[in-house]
Amino acid sequence: MGFIYENLVRPILFRMEPEQAHDRGRTALMALSKMPTLCAMVRHFNQIKEDKPVELFGLEFPNRVGLAAGMDKDGEFPRAIEALGFGHAEVGTVTPQGQPGNPRPRLFRLPENRALVNRMGFNNKGAESMLNALSKNFPKGKRGMPVGVNIGKAKTTPLDQAVEDYVASFRILADQADYFTINISSPNTQGLRDLQSAAYLRDLLSTIRSENLSYAKKLGHKPHPLLLKIAPDLTYKEIDEIVGVLMDLEYDGIIATNTTIARPAGYNTTETGGLSGGEYIRKRSNDVIKYIHHSTEGKLPIIGVGGIDSAESAGEKIDAGASLVQLYTGWVYRGPFFARELAKALRAQGEDWV
Repeated sequence: MGFIYENLVRPILFRMEPEQAHDRGRTALMALSKMPTLCAMVRHFNQIKEDKPVELFGLEFPNRVGLAAGMDKDGEFPRAIEALGFGHAEVGTVTPQGQPGNPRPRLFRLPENRALVNRMGFNNKGAESMLNALSKNFPKGKRGMPVGVNIGKAKTTPLDQAVEDYVASFRILADQADYFTINISSPNTQGLRDLQSAAYLRDLLSTIRSENLSYAKKLGHKPHPLLLKIAPDLTYKEIDEIVGVLMDLEYDGIIATNTTIARPAGYNTTETGGLSGGEYIRKRSNDVIKYIHHSTEGKLPIIGVGGIDSAESAGEKIDAGASLVQLYTGWVYRGPFFARELAKALRAQGEDWV
């Protein structure tokens, strides 16, 4: 199936403007999601399960491969994502109210690097729309995989009021999220990465944690797992500071890493935005994962993201210390059944990580 996609389907899609191709794919996935019987048939073929589910922050993942945030921005097709072999999906990034994002064009291909540049700017329909989509099409309690919700700050919200956006989205989506990821690392919302600094980070994360604990106490269940997604462009000193806050506040995990603002040699583009895919981000995210794993003595669970376009590159993330992986750009280049291929390969290698 991968051969057919890469040699027949992808050339057709790549003749389209990148966001037009993305929209075509999104339409197809939404259509598949609306056909539960067909999804079940496709899932039977594609879903590769570990001998035992991967248990992480109180959740069970059927395999180690997840879809990163950014593909399903509004929670419209996680049922199709499960059917295509993923072991979890992260939807979003979502903001309390919908926003259009940055002007087009805002998504660019670098085929020679198997990479993308995007400056989407958190385009989404808003938290209420996501709540409706998830509760209608893939409700909590009837899923075969966890669905995480990636939350962010609206473009017009000042940094000193950013926490209000995160809390608002948390409140709206808590009933449907299996876990939450706090996104403060996208380069495409002006000032957002400043939230990774000491001036904002502890207050932001502690406020979200308090809201999570209050919500759980009110309903009499366990708090939602909370994760933080970080940039690959941080110094190791900055990583130490962030990890220290996460450990102090008993956060459940970290996602390493988001897209990079770097433009290393060999990536021929003048477009601004976040660069994903290719060797640079593959190696940089591996280094960050390895550093966090060693500095925390493996006590902080890691989801590894960046440059995964093969079983080898996925395995590198696990070897570096990640418990799960996520992909986006590699899925664009390798096709809809790539998750199945990765999950199967990682299961075969699994004994080495026990």
